[in-house]
Amino acid sequence: MRRAVSSEVAAAEAAPEVPEVPTMADPAWRAGAVDDELMALYPDAACALDHDGPFQLLVATVLSAQTTDARVNTVTPELFGRYPDPAALGAARREDLEAILRPLGFQRAKAGHLLGIGQALTERFEGRVPRSREELVALPGVGRKTANVVLGNAFGQPAITVDTHVGRLSRRLGWTTSKDPLRVEKDIAALWEPWRWTDGCHRLIEHGRQVCSARSPRCGECALLEAGLCPQVGV
Repeated sequence: MRRAVSSEVAAAEAAPEVPEVPTMADPAWRAGAVDDELMALYPDAACALDHDGPFQLLVATVLSAQTTDARVNTVTPELFGRYPDPAALGAARREDLEAILRPLGFQRAKAGHLLGIGQALTERFEGRVPRSREELVALPGVGRKTANVVLGNAFGQPAITVDTHVGRLSRRLGWTTSKDPLRVEKDIAALWEPWRWTDGCHRLIEHGRQVCSARSPRCGECALLEAGLCPQVGV
């Protein structure tokens, strides 16, 4: 004969499980909270390279290697005024490109990259910038970081851009211990939902420029530290 089950036991067995509430101890929750805090601080954070469309963004990002976005923005108006599309860029005279790019440094290498990009886009992609990482990194002078900038900002595909600021802040926040950009990218991807990836990196970059600098971080002005979200690893 079966024993009667008390109403309390039956109710307990029937009640749905209550999910655990994320806490500060959850690394993913903390990483999301960091981005939420930065979103409030830098609501307009965006790509700092002036551009109009995927082609200009691709070229500007290639040029940003070993220099600042602000300096790139000083030469691209003339560059795109003279070479508005891949066909024109691919047919440019190398010496003319080098003269325009001289303020950025490494003008010979960068001119070669731009000539190769213009020719490749014209000959292989009908003058359009490809939308896949594999095709982008096959272009001259284009690495994974540049490809991710284009995918995230020109095509709206979630992508993590690991520049010097993103790498530095990720280590100080305890998200990664690596200095390898690909490893850092994977570590961030494990903590953030994809919808945060592109703009979240812009916010990290902005915070790195304004507060969390490489040599003299202004921790006393840091909202992340005040909110208990930054463990100050290595600071």
